[in-house]
Amino acid sequence: MSDPFGHGGDRLAARVHDRWLARICREGAVPELLEALAARLSPTDLQTLLLEVYRRRAAAVTPARLLHVYERNRFTRPSALDAGELARLEALVHGVLGSHAFTSVALSPLCPLGTVSAVATVDQNKVVTTVRTTEVVADATNVLALECAARRRDLLRSDPRSRQLVRLAAIHQVVRAQSFAAPGMAAHFALLGLCTAGRDEGSFTFETAALVEQIGAHLDILDSVHDLGYRVTAVRVSVTDLTAGRHRRVLREKVLDPLAQAHPDTAFAFDDDRTGGHGYYRGACFEIRATTPAGDDLNVGDGGFVNWSAALLDNAKERLLISGLGLERLCERFRLPESSNQMDARPSMPGPHEMPALP
Repeated sequence: MSDPFGHGGDRLAARVHDRWLARICREGAVPELLEALAARLSPTDLQTLLLEVYRRRAAAVTPARLLHVYERNRFTRPSALDAGELARLEALVHGVLGSHAFTSVALSPLCPLGTVSAVATVDQNKVVTTVRTTEVVADATNVLALECAARRRDLLRSDPRSRQLVRLAAIHQVVRAQSFAAPGMAAHFALLGLCTAGRDEGSFTFETAALVEQIGAHLDILDSVHDLGYRVTAVRVSVTDLTAGRHRRVLREKVLDPLAQAHPDTAFAFDDDRTGGHGYYRGACFEIRATTPAGDDLNVGDGGFVNWSAALLDNAKERLLISGLGLERLCERFRLPESSNQMDARPSMPGPHEMPALP
């Protein structure tokens, strides 16, 4: 999703990280420590070693120290949003998705080690890695892509040319490990992720149909939240053709025009100047923006095509559209003050894809 973790500072982060590693290995006085841990030990042996390390460290934690860390660790503090309010929003979202033929999935809090870095080529330091060769889910669409690939593989076993679509959705409390440029940004927050997987049908047919469906689902959600006391106005959808204009005409005729007819209160346009997402998305991408009751123009949704299904299934004919909608951002910024029970001075919720790089 629009390079959700940010790659702009990767080279600087790598240099800082290398200096830290050099100091640790030097002060540890263990020759080839990093090589031994990273390559010589089997995953099982490394897990056993790290479990013992953290067992000993946990044994030294006192109750007073535990409370001190809990109050200061940005990963462990609860969301400042009212849980009931967020639950009502999630129930509404699931109802809308059901009318759009998406199957909702309750994801595990964990996914296999390398889920983000192998699929989305994001630095592993930007996710929370566990000692059990897993990582905390940082982007629901990465995990939904795995599930889509597993279901598409089953379909392809029955019919190698199957065009049956797999449409999955998940609302998940994702965790991002990188430091944010703005102070007070939350490290975990609820996002809606959508994935549509299928087979190339030629003439950009799969792509245009999937775009209409996913963008339409997001817009129906933004329209429906008015019933919960939200005011989402001046909604704009911009689509970017990432093929140097080759698909501009079909995107206009098959995506923008039908959506404009179905959603007359929404503005639709091409964004030819967009830079975010280049190298992350393939073919086409989109952004959804809206105005808050306070008059702020914010990103609330984003999506585009990626090559993850093709890579996971080793099949160049496989296609995948992903997108996300920032549910906590909706709760935080679009609920009318008179209907809000939210706490003051809450951490700011990033948009679905505003994920800066490590410093």
